[in-house]
Amino acid sequence: MATLTDEYIRIIEAGAKSAMSMEQIIKSDVDIWHRSDERYWMLIGQRYYVGDNDILQRKRTAIGENGELVEVTNLVNNKLAHAFVRKLVDQKVGYLFGKPLSIQTENKEYQDLLNDILDKSFLRLLKNLGKEAINKGKAWLHVYYDEDSELKFKNIPSEEIIPLWRDAAHTELDAVIRVYEVEVYEGTTRKIITKVEFWDTGGVQRYVLDSGGLIPDVEAGDVGSHFTVVQDGQEQGFNWERVPFICFKYNDEELPLIKIIKSLVDDYDAKTSDSANNLEDLPNSIYILKNYDGQDLGEFRRNMSTYRAVKVMGDGGVDTLSLSINTEATEKHLDRLRKDIYEFGRGVDTQSEKFGNSPSGIALKFLYADLDMDANIIETEFQASLDQLLWFIDQHIANTTGQDFSDEPVEFIFNRDILIVETDTINNVKNSVGILSEETLVAQHPWVTDVQAELERIRKERNAGMLQFGQLPSDGGGQP
Repeated sequence: MATLTDEYIRIIEAGAKSAMSMEQIIKSDVDIWHRSDERYWMLIGQRYYVGDNDILQRKRTAIGENGELVEVTNLVNNKLAHAFVRKLVDQKVGYLFGKPLSIQTENKEYQDLLNDILDKSFLRLLKNLGKEAINKGKAWLHVYYDEDSELKFKNIPSEEIIPLWRDAAHTELDAVIRVYEVEVYEGTTRKIITKVEFWDTGGVQRYVLDSGGLIPDVEAGDVGSHFTVVQDGQEQGFNWERVPFICFKYNDEELPLIKIIKSLVDDYDAKTSDSANNLEDLPNSIYILKNYDGQDLGEFRRNMSTYRAVKVMGDGGVDTLSLSINTEATEKHLDRLRKDIYEFGRGVDTQSEKFGNSPSGIALKFLYADLDMDANIIETEFQASLDQLLWFIDQHIANTTGQDFSDEPVEFIFNRDILIVETDTINNVKNSVGILSEETLVAQHPWVTDVQAELERIRKERNAGMLQFGQLPSDGGGQP
């Protein structure tokens, strides 16, 4: 299947030959996106995360008079939706993003600036980006300035973003098209309109989508810059040297989790719903009637339900044909489905019997192996995206302070929230003193939630101890 970028190139080439306008090309790209498989799976991933599984739309059917299936509304129709997707997604997010991200650089001033920008609100945003990426294959971060000229970051729903990549590996952006709906009122009438934005290094162009195509969004400012700066009382527009959108991927194929396990979850929902239907249908065994003294089968079922009796003629009677349910086969199939969901969803089944045996630290590592492998893939992608984000932060710092920290190395450490045997971990930390840096060791300690705050407390305690014994720190306040 051709990619969106391939389609876009084809449209541009065709547009060049037929003198299509830029608006017509963008409109064609939007149409392709709305019917693309990529966007389709994004919406399914979000739908299954909130528990809106396909089983909720299922109808019970039977073969009709003409041999076609028709809906039967008088039968039990249980619809049991299982939130496997939500559990697996939250498990991955909690495991990789549950603890605060550690940011390490040797330059103290740079460290303080980064901590101010990448604060707790950003850590929450990073967690939401992880959830979005797993649900939809990728998540998008928009870099912008707010009304107070503060550098801010916003998570844009992935189904609203059409990326135009410069390379096949999808690492550099040429441009971004954003398509989203807003609610407006024309007089007292509520109306939903679709807005389209085209972002590149030259700025942003804004449109409104209607039946005739794209028209400039004059009200919002049809053409603008990435941000504005007030100089000498005058607003002046500026553009980043890069498109101010950053892609955070779940994996390099940009595939959402739902695409891997949807068929398994659907089958689990269907089998459990069928079992529930059979259990409710079981008391209503098949009845064999002889010389029934009534009008039709509907009257017979009504009499049985209301009076628990039925009238017959002569030697008539009512026999039943029992329905047996093979519960053992069903349970085995559901057990296999559950194992497959966690196997291919790369999660940890907390109902596994292995957790009931108080597993050791090594055994826990084996239980978490698949989850850890998936977390490694996510972390690799997010590290690359954070490096792209760092470029914008460095540019912001240079523009506001005049200081260039772009050559300073920065390390982002994801502190995973794994179920551990604390004693083993603490002993490993103690045994690594003198081999690893103090900051790395503190970050690995299971009792530490804020690495930088803990390091600061350690420094204060050491300095207090030196003063108590008549010693002074050699640097006037730092470590000796």
